[in-house]
Amino acid sequence: MTSPSSHTLPGPIDPPARLLMGPGPISAYPSVLRAMSAPLVGQYDPFMTAAMAETQELYRGVWNTGNEATLLIDGTSRAGIEAAIVSLVRPGDRVLVPVFGRFGHLLAEIAERALAEVHTIETDWGQVFPASVIEEAIVRVRPTLLALVQGDTSTTMNQPLDDIGEICRRHGVLFYSDATASLGGNAFDADAWGLDAATAGLQKCLGGPSGSSPITLSPRAVEVIQARKKVEAGIREPGDASAPDFVRSNYFDLGQILDYWGPRRLNHHTEATSMLYAARECARVLLLEGRDEVIDRHEVAGRAMLAGVEALGLAVFGDVAHKMNNVVAVEIPAGVPGDAARTALLEDFGIEIGTSFGPLHGRVWRIGTMGYNARKDAVLTTLAALEAVLRRFGASVPAGGGVEAAADVYRGAVASTGAAAAADAAAAGATADAAGAR
Repeated sequence: MTSPSSHTLPGPIDPPARLLMGPGPISAYPSVLRAMSAPLVGQYDPFMTAAMAETQELYRGVWNTGNEATLLIDGTSRAGIEAAIVSLVRPGDRVLVPVFGRFGHLLAEIAERALAEVHTIETDWGQVFPASVIEEAIVRVRPTLLALVQGDTSTTMNQPLDDIGEICRRHGVLFYSDATASLGGNAFDADAWGLDAATAGLQKCLGGPSGSSPITLSPRAVEVIQARKKVEAGIREPGDASAPDFVRSNYFDLGQILDYWGPRRLNHHTEATSMLYAARECARVLLLEGRDEVIDRHEVAGRAMLAGVEALGLAVFGDVAHKMNNVVAVEIPAGVPGDAARTALLEDFGIEIGTSFGPLHGRVWRIGTMGYNARKDAVLTTLAALEAVLRRFGASVPAGGGVEAAADVYRGAVASTGAAAAADAAAAGATADAAGAR
């Protein structure tokens, strides 16, 4: 066998400079990228097990929980979703999924693949559910699990969760939420809201790459998981559990994963070391800046972007009162080719924004302000470039209107609380701290 000649091999990876202002993934914090380049160690090296324990404690702060079972699932945010659902739901269990966008449909599909009896309720894209509607469905369906997206980037809506946990407890229902797109940029209080399980991803408000899914599980959820526990035959010891209705996935079996992260450190898979480093740094940077301060920074950046696109004459999609802090959807103006305009933003300005799915495909653009990019310069640069592209494609927009409207929001935030200035400094300063600590 001969090897290919050197002239046929690609060069080293060299991505173009991009400002990722879509619905995710986004530009990672520089210190997260640096953390990923740290040397590898063995998965049972004392440094590694200590880093795992540190990561667990950091994410208890991110989720605002005391749950011991707070850890990472190796894989994208969808891996966390699947691990939660397949481990909590037995074949034949009833699962209720309120659907208000694409990702509610995803939860329903994963539950169906877990052989659950899936029931859905739906509302128009761009709206959320009143708690009373969810409770009525719970009473009617009598599910084992309620699976509910918090922030659905397909519609940019943020479903209120604060009353749902109490409803679920009253009716004996487990409560799971997918917080992939919302955690870190919007309020999330796992314990106070009565969550039994919640999962997220790094690539949105947490400011990292896709590939690791933080998860937190209440004691009640752990009890359900442990009742389905089955330890692999190759590593099983006398007395180890082998439940007849074990989780029908090996990789996503949370019973085994809890043993892997717990004191026993029972082998399950080889930890994704560089992703663990990234996840640890995402949480560390967030808590260094301050959990509430990061949410405030996202709120100000989102409000500035909202003001900017409205000042450009763009119609905002959906119920703005329930919009996530970190992403806005705008109607593509009549006569403007949506995909061509997005391509011009990318090719000429190095800025990426998103389109959407299903009934919104080709109808809206989705513009994100999250993680490292939830800062003033990123917001203003995006609005200036968007104005130029809109003009190029014949849209009539006020000169400088978007930038000035967004700048006014930042000036108002500084005048009222000083939060915007502190937030922008923190977005860069937290990573500078990380660099200095090396």
